[in-house]
Amino acid sequence: MRDPEEELSELESAGLRRRLRRIESPQGRSVALTGTRECLNFSSNDYLGLANSEELKSLYQIHIGKLGAGSGASRLVCGTMAAHLELEEKLADLKNSPAALTFSSGFAAATGIIQALCGKDDFVILDKLCHASLIDGARLSGAAMRVYPHNDLERLASHLRWAETKRGRNSRVLVITESVFSMDGDLAPLAGICDLKDTHDSLLLVDEAHAFGVLGPQGRGLAASLGLEKRVDLQMGTFSKAAGLSGGYLCASRPLVDLMTNRARSFIYSTAPSPALAATIRDGLDLVCGTRGEELRTILFANRERFLSGTSSAIVPMILGDNHAALSASATLQDMGFLVPAIRYPTVPRGSARLRFTLSAAHYPDDIEALKKALAEVIPDRYDSNFAS
Repeated sequence: MRDPEEELSELESAGLRRRLRRIESPQGRSVALTGTRECLNFSSNDYLGLANSEELKSLYQIHIGKLGAGSGASRLVCGTMAAHLELEEKLADLKNSPAALTFSSGFAAATGIIQALCGKDDFVILDKLCHASLIDGARLSGAAMRVYPHNDLERLASHLRWAETKRGRNSRVLVITESVFSMDGDLAPLAGICDLKDTHDSLLLVDEAHAFGVLGPQGRGLAASLGLEKRVDLQMGTFSKAAGLSGGYLCASRPLVDLMTNRARSFIYSTAPSPALAATIRDGLDLVCGTRGEELRTILFANRERFLSGTSSAIVPMILGDNHAALSASATLQDMGFLVPAIRYPTVPRGSARLRFTLSAAHYPDDIEALKKALAEVIPDRYDSNFAS
């Protein structure tokens, strides 16, 4: 039998062992870490700076008082509260979708949706850099799975042609991509993917987790930004990033949403999220997608441009390659007062360990200038001159 201590030792020597980092303060522009000074936070996905905002805290407190803390059961037993349905109706309307369904997390949404939609006679084709939850969902489905090189439309087309030769009369072919890729921050060639999936009679699932609240009109995501909402069969996302809360969602046709209600195991067999949370998300959508959201996105985009001119999202990677080099740079930056995570395999491919910077509307211009100065000092040989512009 394998000894867990030996496995941990192997992870340690490879620079791959993870440890939990205790944060003593709420999420925000800066955070207090145990045993160290407060650090400017360049690691959070709280893109609009709402996680600890007075607006969301006030809403949450009001709704807990009205609706209680817990839902008591799964959605199909007695856990579907009015707040859940009102959130789903509002989200579907916002995303120009016939229907919506919410999940306890983005991970639960991904694994539940794919497993409910596909089986052993079906085909799943996904981008190599898709999130682990999407990969796990594809594996759990039992469908034949093919992976295409990142954003490679030619290879995607080849895989779709292969699936056409194998599929039966009732087989589904599902193409999966993120819109903004979580570790690289680049965008999917969504128009080309839509063209290919239409040509080959396939369905398309787009994970908008890192685009919702950030890109497009009202922060509706990349599909909305490109005018492709109606061509994306399944729009998936999360409330745990720009929206400042937690939970996952699916926007799709009414039959597809009803199919999820009947087959998505992560939905059926999970206690429903707190009704107070659902109501806070519902009301928080007005904040994210309204005038305040536009103001915050303007600040976020200015911060993004200040940090690295021309970048397409709030995520900026600096690839160092070696695990220990990434860990060392991260530790040095933390000692200097900057929280920047070292991202390593299996989150990213082997040999592509990196620092992953995330920008927020909560950051001040001086915060970003201080980080750029620190980077020039800590990693002078890898520091991209674009950061200094």
